[in-house]
Amino acid sequence: MSAHDTSPGPLFPAFRQLSVAVDAQVRINAVMGGSGPPLLLLHGHPQTHAIWHKVAPALAERFTVVAADLRGYGDSSKPPGEADHRSYSKRAMALDQVALMRELGFARFDLLAHDRGARVAHRLAIDHPAAVGRVVILDIAPTLAMYRATTEAFARAYWHWFFLIQPAPLPERLIEADPAAYVAEVMGSRGSGLAPFDPRALAEYQRCLALPGAAHGLCEDYRASASIDLENDQADLTAGRMIEAPLLVLWGEQGVIQSCFQPLEEWRRLARDVRGAALPCGHYVPEEAPAELLARALPFLAGEA
Repeated sequence: MSAHDTSPGPLFPAFRQLSVAVDAQVRINAVMGGSGPPLLLLHGHPQTHAIWHKVAPALAERFTVVAADLRGYGDSSKPPGEADHRSYSKRAMALDQVALMRELGFARFDLLAHDRGARVAHRLAIDHPAAVGRVVILDIAPTLAMYRATTEAFARAYWHWFFLIQPAPLPERLIEADPAAYVAEVMGSRGSGLAPFDPRALAEYQRCLALPGAAHGLCEDYRASASIDLENDQADLTAGRMIEAPLLVLWGEQGVIQSCFQPLEEWRRLARDVRGAALPCGHYVPEEAPAELLARALPFLAGEA
């Protein structure tokens, strides 16, 4: 295994920090701790694996927890984008995570994923069904459904979906001009403001977005979702490929998914075994409602009825 151990960060004191080569160009940063069946945690925008710090200790009592940074985010590699955005397709990002888990000795694992990471989890469950046990996704509807159902209310609330997909380098330059402000204003503009976020976690998100290539990686993630990812999702629909793993869908009752979409209906079009509920929070479920998330996710991941 090509992995480098470093000292754990203050948010995960009982975890090991790893940097794992998943191919010749990409290393994935992660923290790992606990014992039991493997559970992979994937974060969203504009964040890092630090989103899980409030729930990771409880999860680690029952699982071997791996909380990873997606390519383009955190301390993972940030390869340059391509004309068709293939290097940031959810297919490529999912393959990173499968390779990470295999390098750590886990051929099959469960998934708990938020926002952009949940889109990676969706693709991972479709492309690598033998690797996936159970899947929990937080505060998303399917990408294809969200773009097809775009309304004025959705576009105003998720303006960044349309800003970040503009051709390079315009959005990159604007983010790079003040990455700390981008993080604080994007995250703080939602219902709860910045109050739910540990200052150490917020500082980590700001540090990572200021790293060379981070703004480009973030934009390429969204450009891929508005192009090659839609093609891949449509191909699945046409071929009748569905998520076979049991799927738990949770979302914030104060958020855009609740107000603009019918998440359970949308996911039941794409997965065979779906359940879920709204939680008393906004978009940032692991940081706004950690206890409620654990109360729903732990029984599901344990296979309890």
